[in-house]
Amino acid sequence: MDGENLNDLHAFLAVAQERSFTRAAARLGLSQSTLSHTVRGLESRLGVRLLTRTTRSVAPTEAGEQLMQGVGPMLEAIGAELAAVREYRDKPAGTIRITAIDIVADHLLWPRLRPLLKDYPELRIEIATDYRLVDVVSERFDVGVRLGDQVAQDMVAVRIGPEMRAAIAASPAYLAEHGTPSSIEDLARHQCITLRLTSGAIYAWELLMGGKVMPVKVDGQVTFTSAYQMMQAAIDGCGLVFVTEDALQPHVDAGRLAWVMEDHWPTWPGWHIYYPSRRESSRALKLVIDALRHPRPSR
Repeated sequence: MDGENLNDLHAFLAVAQERSFTRAAARLGLSQSTLSHTVRGLESRLGVRLLTRTTRSVAPTEAGEQLMQGVGPMLEAIGAELAAVREYRDKPAGTIRITAIDIVADHLLWPRLRPLLKDYPELRIEIATDYRLVDVVSERFDVGVRLGDQVAQDMVAVRIGPEMRAAIAASPAYLAEHGTPSSIEDLARHQCITLRLTSGAIYAWELLMGGKVMPVKVDGQVTFTSAYQMMQAAIDGCGLVFVTEDALQPHVDAGRLAWVMEDHWPTWPGWHIYYPSRRESSRALKLVIDALRHPRPSR
């Protein structure tokens, strides 16, 4: 097919994979009207409808599904080969998309990746923060960040941080008014600042009980989708907060928060980046991995 039709195939595949013209247009950097016109043009030339459109959804037809399954892997392979050829340039280039939670992005990723931008002007880094277990393949991320025990076996995992503890803290004012909890049973009588995951569920605190880490359902007046908002609410005296020890440490050192229930803090296996093995050939990705690897290599 000529170049124009190849671009049309990319457009169709984006809509079929996203099940949405809106999301596909954002992914491709096109207007919805242009994308719709492109797909209709492809359907017209092929003489078959590829997508079923309703006011609420978009889905591939049987013919569209066959085209997506047959051509999609081929276009992905072509893209991978073109990316491999680009690696022969003098300096690493391209965009590396990373998914992580906000604390990891701020505390681990950005401080280590920021120096690369000056040294490698053709490198682009995109960091998306999200509280869910992201499928990096289907959502087209180059790497994701999870705790070591959450990485799927078919992924390459590289440690980027040491083992760490999750901790509970509250403001001195809150503890003075409500008392200091000492057991897991005490949590039912306290305000616990909760985290709503992207899935919609409320995160259950993972606490150490009898030598085992167990999920504990907690409740409180305020719920957030960001650890930073949770910590600020704790500083403001709204209740107990449960996040990583290193994130809370500066607030404890400054007297804004105080540790509680230290006997029940779990140890987590540390943050790892993960990615499909077929993406190891990218020089830009290798550069990012080396910058994040723990312990960090000397430069």
